[in-house]
Amino acid sequence: MPNPRVGLDVSMARIPAGEVALRDDRKAAAWTVELDDFLVARSPVTAALYSEIMNDHAKSSPGDAVPVVDVSWHDAISFCNVLSRESGLTEYYSVTDGGRHTACNSESDGYRLPTEAEWQYACKAGTSGYRYGELDGIAWYSGNSGGHVHEILGKEPNPWGLYDMLGNVWEWCWDVYDAEVYGSYRTFRGGSWAEEARGCGASCRRRSHPSFSIDDLGFRVARSL
Repeated sequence: MPNPRVGLDVSMARIPAGEVALRDDRKAAAWTVELDDFLVARSPVTAALYSEIMNDHAKSSPGDAVPVVDVSWHDAISFCNVLSRESGLTEYYSVTDGGRHTACNSESDGYRLPTEAEWQYACKAGTSGYRYGELDGIAWYSGNSGGHVHEILGKEPNPWGLYDMLGNVWEWCWDVYDAEVYGSYRTFRGGSWAEEARGCGASCRRRSHPSFSIDDLGFRVARSL
């Protein structure tokens, strides 16, 4: 195991075990997922941290604390593995076949993407509505963002101390969206600085190809316990 680098601590919140109700409006389907305790980052990965870990200064930004954007699902997976190695943890993902196949090591203590169920459960933080607070107070979206991404921690956190779960940047999750219809497309959640109010809610789901990237899509990391 490599020696961990100093200064790479990611602020994480411990999320208690519980259950979350998911739905797919397109299929008119609903299901419940039981979750164990897990850790999730209090904010999205910043451009500064991404640039340091991946040695990718093209991702650097005038604001060190803005979420990294223009990252694909594949980029996010790679970041998780590199951050794990640099932190002295076991890699969570095994990527083979030229990047076309990604498997999980469920015994790993390393960084990973949250599952869609974990993301929604952490976002709602014990609340029952579409949002955990009044939109202008908790999220950067098209109605207040001025047309650009903002630094993390600039809006009110949810009851579990998580920032920017809604608005600012969409966040990649681990899950395949619908393999029968969309193949390898992966899910992202949360809305963004460019999204209308209706797209910034705990249960709003979007998807795209894992190689897709855009200027309002980032990610946050999680860890298993």
